[in-house]
Amino acid sequence: MGERIPLGSDHAGYALKEKLKASLTAAGFDVVDVGTHSPASTDYPDYAHPVAAEVESGRAARGVLLCGTGLGMSYAANRHRGVRAAVAWSPEVATLARQHNDANVLVLPARFVSEEDAQAILQAWLDTPYEGGRHAQRVAKIERTEAES
Repeated sequence: MGERIPLGSDHAGYALKEKLKASLTAAGFDVVDVGTHSPASTDYPDYAHPVAAEVESGRAARGVLLCGTGLGMSYAANRHRGVRAAVAWSPEVATLARQHNDANVLVLPARFVSEEDAQAILQAWLDTPYEGGRHAQRVAKIERTEAES
């Protein structure tokens, strides 16, 4: 199996999650679908936390989340130490999130991107390495807690 990718969505992202799951699986990724498993109304933190926990623990290097705007998922995921969840609405934003911020969770705003755009955003994010260099100091500052500041 390929790289382990935890994947989660609330009801607003469910249909698009299912399409991305199929694409990731076809590309050889080991997809761990944490839900939701239907379009019935759900609470986004119930899916953001399990995906972020996979990344925080090191069981997965990266994860993908979807909700209506992407905002709620990013708020919840970013509460986990070492998680840098980035909302991306274009391939360019996804590329910069990886290159400059070492984003390890991609969050898609399912109500604001087409399936075609979502696939392109996901692919850009998967294909782009972190540049490090001048960005490393900035990423390290993100990881500081209030007590360390």
